[in-house]
Amino acid sequence: MVTFAPRKSHFDISNESSTSNEFRGFFTLFWISLFLFTVRTYIRSIETNGYPLDFEFASMFSRDAITLAISDAVLVLNTALCVPFAKAIAKGWIRYYWFGVALQHLWQTAVLAMAITWTFNRQWPWVQSGFLTLHSFTMIMKMHSYLSTNGQLAYTHEQAESVLAELKEATKAEGGWDAALRKAEEIMMQHDSPIPQGTPDAPSNAPEGSTTSYIDARTAVTLRQRLAARNAASNGKADGSATSAAAVKTTGTRVLSPSATAVPTNPPTPSEILTHHPSEKIARLARTHAELEGELTGPVEGKVRWPANITLRDFAWYQLTPTLVYELEYPRTDRIRPLYVFEKTVAFFGTFALLYTIVETFIIPLTPTKEQSFARSLLDLALPFMMAYLLLFYIIFECICNAFAELSYFADRQFYDDWFSRKWNRPVHTFLLRHVYASTMSSYKLTKQSAMFVTFLVSAAAHELVMAIVTQKIRFYLFALQIAQIPLIAIGRIPAIRRNKLMGNIVFWVGLYAGFPLLCVAYCAY
Repeated sequence: MVTFAPRKSHFDISNESSTSNEFRGFFTLFWISLFLFTVRTYIRSIETNGYPLDFEFASMFSRDAITLAISDAVLVLNTALCVPFAKAIAKGWIRYYWFGVALQHLWQTAVLAMAITWTFNRQWPWVQSGFLTLHSFTMIMKMHSYLSTNGQLAYTHEQAESVLAELKEATKAEGGWDAALRKAEEIMMQHDSPIPQGTPDAPSNAPEGSTTSYIDARTAVTLRQRLAARNAASNGKADGSATSAAAVKTTGTRVLSPSATAVPTNPPTPSEILTHHPSEKIARLARTHAELEGELTGPVEGKVRWPANITLRDFAWYQLTPTLVYELEYPRTDRIRPLYVFEKTVAFFGTFALLYTIVETFIIPLTPTKEQSFARSLLDLALPFMMAYLLLFYIIFECICNAFAELSYFADRQFYDDWFSRKWNRPVHTFLLRHVYASTMSSYKLTKQSAMFVTFLVSAAAHELVMAIVTQKIRFYLFALQIAQIPLIAIGRIPAIRRNKLMGNIVFWVGLYAGFPLLCVAYCAY
């Protein structure tokens, strides 16, 4: 499930678990070997041509650079319209379900269509067109997550207000709101030793005219801790473990982690107090209202509550944060480390130099044509493509994402995981998990198998669209290969195959080695 927690990326040199690994030396060996190989390539080029690189590729991807930069800036600034849109939803001017949903998808489709049209209009090479298309997808996913999350919270707020009205009505049969609260407090106090009481201000959501003196802050904190502890204990008895993955609960497009229900230290709300009322109806309504109110509060520290999050400042931080899934709160770091940002910047430029060398020297000159041997093209391109893929992966997920995470105080740096579970791209994985997989099951009542198929279908269609724009060909090769993963996943779950991890590892790497040159030959030559 989608959860955020303070974590470090695997290749980060500050990651204690990675640096203590006895095989860490292979990581260092990889970079030293690649550096020596690049120097050797430069020397041979100087001896043969009189220069290390001819920079033909650089002149291609730098073409119309200013126009590309302005276009990208317009794309990013356009996303700021999400804030007034979300405010209109919060104020009730637009009902999110389903008029707001329709407007949101029309807007996102228009943004993508304009980006694609502009790309073809400018007749950019594949680097520029691919960059703008991919960045358009990134911005659209961020917009979708921001609006769908705030739209869901607006709907949750409406539900909470409706339940609160029912709860107030139910307390009338017990002598009123104040009398019901006093009775619930007495029951809470009976379960434990007496605690000193005081007379703090009445809560903001108490009915108008309420005069009850509520328990003091220290007592409230203690009672809330006991309440949370009892709930955790009861969940543990029912589920086997209070912190198990099953404890994660979904609410439409939003997924709350178990840590979101950890023992808080702020005073309990009247609804939480009323969960101890002897009336089953009052207790049930109070529990429902407390849960709905909990969804409207940030899951990390609980300091942010909807709709106070709908501001340009909050949206700007979200845009800077390297995640495609919006949340009211994220785990944060306490400071920005300039040396860390410098390290990632140097790593970015150094790795990009290696990537550029491989692309210009070993991929572009070997671009396949129909006249070339299919098998020879695969062999020539397999290793260069794999090296380019690994370097591009490192640039995006280790250098760029970590640098932006540091600048935005974002503490969850787990941008990639083991590739064998299809989690090598966790930002996109978490987006698809929440806003496609979980959303289709929640909104359209799809089964897990159907939701998985829809998720693969959306992902495959997006990848094929990128290839169509980059190559200006519609072939569906990549689409077919991605859809083919579904039966392969089912085969991989067969116990006999699942136990043979070595064979699975070999099949994975052979598939990855063959996949890139195969797609290159298919789209370029055919």
